[in-house]
Amino acid sequence: MGTDASGGGVLNPATLPYRPCVGAVLANTDGKVFIAERLDIPGAWQMPQGGIDPGESPREAACRELEEEIGVGAGLVEIAAEYPDWLTYDLPDDLVGKVWKGRWRGQKQRWFLMAFHGDDADIDLDISHAEFSRWRWVSPEEAVSAIVPFKRDIYRAVLSYFGPFLARHTGGDRLSRES
Repeated sequence: MGTDASGGGVLNPATLPYRPCVGAVLANTDGKVFIAERLDIPGAWQMPQGGIDPGESPREAACRELEEEIGVGAGLVEIAAEYPDWLTYDLPDDLVGKVWKGRWRGQKQRWFLMAFHGDDADIDLDISHAEFSRWRWVSPEEAVSAIVPFKRDIYRAVLSYFGPFLARHTGGDRLSRES
């Protein structure tokens, strides 16, 4: 049970909906994936992710979030794969009612594997609404271990599903579903 955003009553997370969101696994040609450390929670690493705006498709939202969060525009990426289902996670009890103005119990996410065709210099965390303090390329296994515990099951599922795409496209080959 969490406390509502006003600090008053107790919320039952089971009565709250999931926030519709997307996540982006950005992969380089070495088969490494992008993770970044949150500005507001030092030590908390994650991949770009965020809410789906009204009237926006999950694919559109994933591209928008990538540009908003790390400055990488759609011209520098190619969607190589999409996770076939929505995945959900619940916030820990101590965060329910404190984040997202107490409207959501967690997130319902659609994930995309995006091949990065740019250079590291194209990644820009110094944007108007910065969310991250630093970033790095890591193996999928390192990504899972770096993520906050309540999101690890989603990252395991997503990276396991995308693993064959990543394994086939290392060593400078173009990451693409068709190859």
